[in-house]
Amino acid sequence: MPRRELSGVVPRLRGARTEPILKIIRYQEECPVPVAREALAAWHFAPGAIRRLIPPWQPVRVLHNEPLADGSITEMQIGAPLGLRWTARHEAVDRSAGFTDRSLRGPFAHWVHRHDFIAVSSDSSTLRDTVDFSPPASLGAITPRGMWTAPLRQMFAFRHHRTRSDLSWHARFASGPRRVIAITGASGAVGSALSAFLTTAGHRVIRLVREAPSRSDEIRWNPNGPWDADALSGIDAVVHLAGENIASGRWTTQRKERIRSSRVDGTRSLCQTIAALRTPPKALICASAIGWYGNRSSPAVSESASRGDGFLADVTAAWEDAASAAVGRGIRTVNLRIGIVLQARSGVLGKLLLPFRLGAGGRVGSGEQGMSWIHIDDLLRAVHWSIETPALHGPVNAVAPAPVAQMEFARTLARVLRRPCIAPLPAPIVRLVFGSMGEELLLGGSWVKPAALSASGYPFLFSDLESALRFELGRMR
Repeated sequence: MPRRELSGVVPRLRGARTEPILKIIRYQEECPVPVAREALAAWHFAPGAIRRLIPPWQPVRVLHNEPLADGSITEMQIGAPLGLRWTARHEAVDRSAGFTDRSLRGPFAHWVHRHDFIAVSSDSSTLRDTVDFSPPASLGAITPRGMWTAPLRQMFAFRHHRTRSDLSWHARFASGPRRVIAITGASGAVGSALSAFLTTAGHRVIRLVREAPSRSDEIRWNPNGPWDADALSGIDAVVHLAGENIASGRWTTQRKERIRSSRVDGTRSLCQTIAALRTPPKALICASAIGWYGNRSSPAVSESASRGDGFLADVTAAWEDAASAAVGRGIRTVNLRIGIVLQARSGVLGKLLLPFRLGAGGRVGSGEQGMSWIHIDDLLRAVHWSIETPALHGPVNAVAPAPVAQMEFARTLARVLRRPCIAPLPAPIVRLVFGSMGEELLLGGSWVKPAALSASGYPFLFSDLESALRFELGRMR
């Protein structure tokens, strides 16, 4: 079990007299992991590790991150839009044993964080995190120790859970090849998380961007016309995530056309291009949506269900058909029909957090509409699983096994946040404010089950809603 230690450091001697200095608090946690020390160390030295370790409920953004080496720097911004800068220098870096982060500028008067990788056996190790810190000088003397250590317990519970689960997942595929994977939409919420997840497994990620490349791992592509794709020749897989956000505004005629074009035309262009390569990728994982099923009541439907009605169902059908060039070329194509993604910083959950934290959460409309959800970590795993599982092709529902009614979702979120669930949003108000978007996205819903994923043996990390929300929001018991 993880171990915690808390201790104070007494004032130090200077010359012949004692001078009071900032009281330093030591916080220590240990986390057993089911992989060798070498794998534990490699995970931390991967470029995506820092993004995997930032708690999603904290408003932290990585501004600059140099590869881990003595003297290298990481800079983050806490809060937005003009948040506090936190700059840390890496010291005592040993690629097999650990490293230290020392704060040069940030919210604490003193902060030194040591990461130790400890060998236990040939297939197990321990991660030890030791933090010596002093609260801000203006607050340290008047605030209780628990005010500072409670957030650390919350943070390390999350970090160690994710580190352990990521390493356990990557160990499944340790004997397989490291792959080269191209991603469109890599700067989006899912794409950036996927890039970090894949690089910690040792895969090489190529980001397909629309603007001029600014990094060595970027290639420019044109979703609306021809582009030079020779650099993609010989890659192992393409993950296509790019598309207009469907929930960022009312669905005017012009906006509907942009939503449709960004998915259908962009997918067609990409698939025609990779299909024409001399050596095309072996797999295409193409984002789709459970909007295919339209508004469905329970029981939950599988991939064999017929298409539903509505704008989203029409767009999703055309979106999947646009991948025909890749299918015709013999590229194994998975149409990943993604449900509501639980991610604290974006999407449905991100929009709900503020009203629910203010006690203004509740049912929408009747509250009986289905919400087929998936935690972000399960979505990342499902993408990787689709790349590594040759038997998967065609439509694959990326949803958790237990969809819930919207009212149950609201009650669970309120319970996790320790807030009431008493503020309904009536259907007439939804239609007035959001128009057809509200009709389909808020008042409609679908009950969907992951039949293809389950049949392929995919092991879900989060199968029930409450545990997924508690992990994502730092409320684990």
